Amino acid sequence: MQRRPALPPAAASRIQPWLAMLLGLALGGLPGSGAAADSFPLPTTTQSSRVVVAQGDHLLHAYLPDEAQVEAVFNRGLTQFTRTATVAEAWRSLVATNDIVGIKVFSTPGPLLGTRPTVVAAIARGLLAAGLAKNQVIIWDKHSEELRAAGYYRLGRSLGVQVAGAAGGGFDTNTFYLPDSPVIGALVWGDVEFGNTNRDGGKKSFVATLVSRRMTKIISVAPLINENFAGVCGHLYSLALGSVDNTRRFESDTERLSVALPEIDALPVIGDRVALHVTDALLGQYQGGPASYLQYSVRLEQLWFSRDPVALDVLALKELARERAAAGVQPVKTGFEIYSKAALLQLGIEDPAKIQVEKIPPPGQPAE
Repeated sequence: MQRRPALPPAAASRIQPWLAMLLGLALGGLPGSGAAADSFPLPTTTQSSRVVVAQGDHLLHAYLPDEAQVEAVFNRGLTQFTRTATVAEAWRSLVATNDIVGIKVFSTPGPLLGTRPTVVAAIARGLLAAGLAKNQVIIWDKHSEELRAAGYYRLGRSLGVQVAGAAGGGFDTNTFYLPDSPVIGALVWGDVEFGNTNRDGGKKSFVATLVSRRMTKIISVAPLINENFAGVCGHLYSLALGSVDNTRRFESDTERLSVALPEIDALPVIGDRVALHVTDALLGQYQGGPASYLQYSVRLEQLWFSRDPVALDVLALKELARERAAAGVQPVKTGFEIYSKAALLQLGIEDPAKIQVEKIPPPGQPAE
């Protein structure tokens, strides 16, 4: 059965600002076409989103995270975000003890600038403390070889939890993404329709069986690292491209990404299962991503929490723009329309003025 995202009824009230933005694009060019790309104004909404930013101190030593301190900061941020007294209560407010929880990581950049295993370890320990069995926790990304290179199989063995590459487990031929205006994909080995020569081959992106049939809840953990077409390797980018096959047709085209990423994330089998989004902002890399370049990174020692992937990705875009400005680097041609269209599909809030940020200072320091 084909699964296709529908425009929610409430989105009708947002068509007018969307058309206004399109008119602005027609008059002023595409986002990122000029020097002011990093400050492109995003359309507003009448709702708001909540983000908790937990600040640490001395979490990194020569770029390597201190496991105990990172876990302490993570748990402090989690309990404030969920407004609970203990870590176990916090997780039980997000998932049930009979859920199969997949921790989605972005492992492509490796262990230093991708999603850091130390952050994932804090999540896995918390889930186990909340009463989930070890076989109910899965650390996953699209490709097992990238998970292995980033140290996740080693982490899985130490914690006793599962680690899985979604592509290696196959794809669900009954659950797929089919754009309204399909682009024929350059299929590669592992894609469901690789070798299919019929006229419809390559139009669909099938959801990984790991996502559609095994997991009941997802925790998305994305690093703070730039990406030249999407702007940031954030939650929309990581979850969408990691969950389906036949993605090469989208990955190097901002216009195609602006349609595909929000619509894939809006599939109920994907978006409806995400219980929490965490941005791993221990370091921020403002240039060169998704490859890992420490020389383009800034030490932040922060962890961001929200249910809203759009809000977190927009804040990530703002932070990376700030880092580029501080380093004297030219603004990049960012695909802001990805996040505007995600907001139109009611995946989250894209207006920074509507994002409520609560900051938790390091222990012993007063709140702002």
